[in-house]
Amino acid sequence: MNPTIRLHPQDDVLIARTQLVSGSSADGIVIKGLIPAGHKIATHAIAAGEPVRRYNQIIGFASRPIAPGEHIHTHNLDMGPNKGDFERDYAFGADLKPEPARREATFMGIKRADGRVATRNYIGILSSVNCSATAARAIADHFSRQNNPAALAAFPKVDGVVALTHGTGCGMDSDGLGLQILQRTLAGYATHANFAAVLVVGLGCESNQINAWLANSSLREGDTLRAFSIQDTGGTAKTVAKGIALVKDMLPQANAVQREPCSAAHITIGLQCGGSDGYSGISANPALGAAVDLLVAHGGSAILSETPEIYGAEHLLTRRAVKREVGEKLIERIKWWEHYTHANDGEMNNNPSPGNKAGGLTTILEKSLGAVAKGGTSNLQAVYEYAQAVKAHGLVYMDTPGYDPVSATGQVAGGANLICFTTGRGSAYGCAPSPSLKLSTNSALWRKQEDDMDLNCGEIIDGSRTVAEMGQRIFELVLATASGAKSKSELHGYGQNEFVPWQVGAVM
Repeated sequence: MNPTIRLHPQDDVLIARTQLVSGSSADGIVIKGLIPAGHKIATHAIAAGEPVRRYNQIIGFASRPIAPGEHIHTHNLDMGPNKGDFERDYAFGADLKPEPARREATFMGIKRADGRVATRNYIGILSSVNCSATAARAIADHFSRQNNPAALAAFPKVDGVVALTHGTGCGMDSDGLGLQILQRTLAGYATHANFAAVLVVGLGCESNQINAWLANSSLREGDTLRAFSIQDTGGTAKTVAKGIALVKDMLPQANAVQREPCSAAHITIGLQCGGSDGYSGISANPALGAAVDLLVAHGGSAILSETPEIYGAEHLLTRRAVKREVGEKLIERIKWWEHYTHANDGEMNNNPSPGNKAGGLTTILEKSLGAVAKGGTSNLQAVYEYAQAVKAHGLVYMDTPGYDPVSATGQVAGGANLICFTTGRGSAYGCAPSPSLKLSTNSALWRKQEDDMDLNCGEIIDGSRTVAEMGQRIFELVLATASGAKSKSELHGYGQNEFVPWQVGAVM
C-alpha cells in the first residue's frame, strides 16, 4: 500500500499513512526528516508567504521556504499575516443539488402521545441552578441500578433516572443572553422525546426563577413535568424525599411503552468531532457525511455545529444553502464569533488543540475543512442559534462553541436523539438522554481504546473499506442504536456529567 495519501491532484501536501523516515521515498518524493503518521509532506518547493492547499483548499501560508519532501506543520505553516482573513467565495446556493429520491428505512422507536419518537426512555432530574445540583443528583442516585438495583427492578423499559446539573443559573443578568441560552437549553431537555418525564429542582432565590422559566418557555407543570425548590419544600432532605416520591409516581407510566417500527425520518443526529487528527477529514468525518446523506434520503435530520471549527470552511456550506438568507445567517454567526473572540482577547485560530497538533492538524483552516465533511453533501436547510428547537428536516446547522460537551448539549436541547462523535486521538464521552456513538479515525486508536469506540473508520486509511461502505455501516449502526442497542459510552455509564450548557456573559 502506498505510504501516503493524495487527497486532490492540486494539493501541495501528501498525508503519511505511517511514520516515514528521512531518505525514504513516497509518491516519487524523497522524505526529508521524520514524518509522523497523519502528518503532511510537501509535494514541491513552496516559497515563504505562499498558500498551502489540502482538499484543494487553503489551509494556511508558508511561514518560511519549504522544500519538497519536508514535514509541513507549525514550524513552517501558519494563518498568515492576516490570520486567515482571505477572500472566500460564499456563492450562496451555487452547489445546490436535487433532493434525493425518498427512501424508507425503519427502526424500533418509542412513540410518544404527541407523535414524537424517542430512541431512549429516561426520567430526567434537571437543576435550575448549581445550588440545587446536589439535591437533584441525590434523587437520581436513589434509582441507580448500580447502587440500588431494586429501585427500577419492576420497570425494565425505563432506561434510567439521570440528573443533569450545571454550574450556572445565578450571578447573571436576569435579562441577558446567558440566561436566555440557559432557559432555552433547559426547555429543550424538559421537552425532549427521550425523557418520559422530568423533574426540575431549584433553590428558590436564583436568577433563573422556575416560574419565569416556565412562562418564558411556554411550559406548564403536569404529570410529566414537575418543578419545585429547596426553599419552598423545607430543605435538602425534604426536597430529596419529595423528588424520590414524585419519580416513583412517574415510573409506572414511563414503563408503559413499547418499541415499534418507526420511520428513520424521526432520527435526528448531532454531529460531533473531538480529539481530531490528520486522518479525521479523510476517514471518519467523510464516512459520517456519507451516513448523513443516507439519513437525509430517508427523511431524517442531522445537526452540524461547532462554529469556531468550521471557520475558514464556511463557504463550503453557504454554497449548499437552500436560500440566500440561510447562508447569510451562517455568516452572521461567523462574524459574531469574530467579535466575541476579539472582545475576550482571543482569535479564531485558538484551535487546533495540542492533541490535534500532535495528530497532524496545523491550523484551524485545516481542521475546519475536515470537520465540515461530517455534513456530507446534502443541501443546508436552516441555521439555528444555540439550543433552538430544530424544526427543519435534512441537514441543518446550529451555532455552538467547539467544546464538545457544550456543543452536544445544545444539539440535544434542539432535539438530537442520537449523537455521532468522530475522534482520532481518543474520546470518552456520553450524552444522556441521547446515545452517543464514537467513530475512530484510525486503526491504531481502535486497537488501543476499543472499549470506548463503537466503529473503526480507520479501515478506510488501511484500504480495506471505502468511504461509501463505511457510511453504510454507520447508517446501519445508527438504526440499531436508535432501536435500543447500547453504545459503548452507555455501557460505561457516561452521560450525566457531560451536560454543559453554554455560559455566555459576565459572572456577576
